[in-house]
Amino acid sequence: MGSIMKRTEEEKLSSLSPFEIKNTLIKLAKSTHQHSMVNAGRGNPNWVATVPREGFFQLGLFALEESRRKFTELDGLGGIGTLEGISERFDEFARKNCDNEGIRFLLTGIEHATQKLGLSKDTLLLEWVDGILGDNYPVPDRMLSCAEKIVHAYLLQEMSAGMTPPKGKFDIFAVEGGTAAMVYIFNSLKASNLLKAGDTIAIGAPIFTPYIEMPELEDYNLNTVEIMADENQAWQIPDAELDKLRDPAIKAFFLVNPMNPPSVRLSDASLKRIAAIANERPDLILLTDDVYGTFTEGFTSLAMIAPKNTILVYSFSKFYGATGWRLGVIALHEENNFDPRLSSVTGDEKERISKRYEGISLSPTKVKLIDRFVADSRAVALNHTAGLSTPQQIQMTLFSLYSLLEEGFAYRKSTNKIVRDRYATLLEHGIVEPLVKPDDPNGAFYYVEVDLERVARIEYGDEFTAWLKENHDPLDFTIRLAEEKGIIAMPGGGFHDIGWSARVSLANLDNEDYATISDRSVELLAEYYAEFERK
Repeated sequence: MGSIMKRTEEEKLSSLSPFEIKNTLIKLAKSTHQHSMVNAGRGNPNWVATVPREGFFQLGLFALEESRRKFTELDGLGGIGTLEGISERFDEFARKNCDNEGIRFLLTGIEHATQKLGLSKDTLLLEWVDGILGDNYPVPDRMLSCAEKIVHAYLLQEMSAGMTPPKGKFDIFAVEGGTAAMVYIFNSLKASNLLKAGDTIAIGAPIFTPYIEMPELEDYNLNTVEIMADENQAWQIPDAELDKLRDPAIKAFFLVNPMNPPSVRLSDASLKRIAAIANERPDLILLTDDVYGTFTEGFTSLAMIAPKNTILVYSFSKFYGATGWRLGVIALHEENNFDPRLSSVTGDEKERISKRYEGISLSPTKVKLIDRFVADSRAVALNHTAGLSTPQQIQMTLFSLYSLLEEGFAYRKSTNKIVRDRYATLLEHGIVEPLVKPDDPNGAFYYVEVDLERVARIEYGDEFTAWLKENHDPLDFTIRLAEEKGIIAMPGGGFHDIGWSARVSLANLDNEDYATISDRSVELLAEYYAEFERK
């Protein structure tokens, strides 16, 4: 049949972000498959973590009881929480609702927080009550105190599997998801002259497209060097590529680990090589976005083995089915290489930084980078009202606490099984010789990257593959897949991946949909081959 788009139109469309191309693909699919469209283009999971949400809502009911203890003579008004006696009142509330799953979770979570993390039960409950009611500004503005301790324990558990975490602690800034983290980090690195216009940064490719697009904006005007993973090495980065980081002209290395879209984590050997380079180069900024780490077994973050150089970004959105909550963190080790650099500036730079932060500190140049993230997120002048909304922080806390419990380990196994089962279904229906084997210990399996050129060569030979590449734009396959088959897949080229490729999300559809995706993709490739035979 062939796409209604001309090749020149496809080439123009391919200049857009794949997330914008997806909107065009959806329109094409809806025009012909209104009721049977299958959208594997977005990574929003179709599951949610129910237990910590149940705990959130039950906690909200208790918080309302606490609030109604004041202003009882006025209809519709309540007060703020009171520390004295709060534990006893919660215990009574829990006894009245002991059959509720959320209450049982809260009781177990409180026990863990007090006995394992050393938190005061009264202090924790008061933070939860005030936080869930949203009756005050976030104090501290960077993150609520108990929330930070619980999220810190969660990050150490999930980001340092199989190793002893570094000594000391990470300072954490709670933010509105991983996207906000990216904006805040870029802005602060620029504001503090850690990255300047014209500087060169390295990007681990393939990668989530904003990490490609943001440095090019006039706001930052950075040059980029790609550190390319090799599809023939199961998406690991060759040593020769990593060794580019030894070049002092490269000021930073931005990495999504596990990668998006290949959905493979860096090997331990690669992490150690990067850490060794960072040890040689204390000036090198490492930024690791580890949102998919919980979908692998034994995940270790770069932040745990090169803590002095590394800024860690983590989002709760994918693992907990919480993209709508907008929950994320920036974590920076207290003994990092950035703060000494920032505090030792002299001359004009010292004067500029002093002017920028003089309203929030008597020693402006000594403001730590993590606190600059906070201040810069509110244009410094609004630092006193910075911080993630407190109800969001409470839900983040409950998600973290859930994963620290035995029930959370079972939840983790379930989410990992979901995406692996979908991957198996996709393979069973015709996608041949996957680049990532189902038993690959480095695989996260949140997405699958289908190398269409490789599949074409295996199925139909070199002559057909050469014809396909010569006569069709790489975007043609995903356009026809949407228009003729009603299947939405993201074009891989936009992630600086293989040109002839498609990213399929394994998170947002049911198992049977992946059979459909595979079957229709195989059908479409056969139609290209039929066209080739007619020539």
